[in-house]
Amino acid sequence: MNRKLACIAITASLCAGDAVAADKLLASYPTLTTVAALQAAQAAFDRCSKQGYTVSVAVVDRGGHALALLRENLAGPHTVQTAIGKAYTAVSFRTDTLELAATTQAGKPSSGIRQLPNVVAVGGGVMIQAKGSLVGAIAVSGAPNGEADDVCAKAGAAAIRDALELE
Repeated sequence: MNRKLACIAITASLCAGDAVAADKLLASYPTLTTVAALQAAQAAFDRCSKQGYTVSVAVVDRGGHALALLRENLAGPHTVQTAIGKAYTAVSFRTDTLELAATTQAGKPSSGIRQLPNVVAVGGGVMIQAKGSLVGAIAVSGAPNGEADDVCAKAGAAAIRDALELE
């Protein structure tokens, strides 16, 4: 009989705890909108175009899902997936891919990261943050090297930075 009362008491306390914890079962967090993604992508695309680069630009939300993609007509077919992969990688590892490329070179302790699915550890993927939170990433593929891709991606992120901070 005492065992039955103990089970009832435990069950009651768990149920009461569930009511209190219900508010903690859902997360609320900021993420990029499609409008913001398009603005950033266009700014990066324009920066690369002014430099004479034929590129693709991708913007992903904080979960790594594509929100915007721009591809110059003559950009190589590989640039689309590469740009998406770089943006996904920047969000996934919470670091710009130019830095990740340096820290994951062959022979370094983190070199195995490059073997993970969808990881593109090449410069050109840049995190987008707002008020200290990661809200997405932008990436460029098709410029002459990762550093040039990175410059264009940073121009895209900078184009929306002030508006994001005011939200």
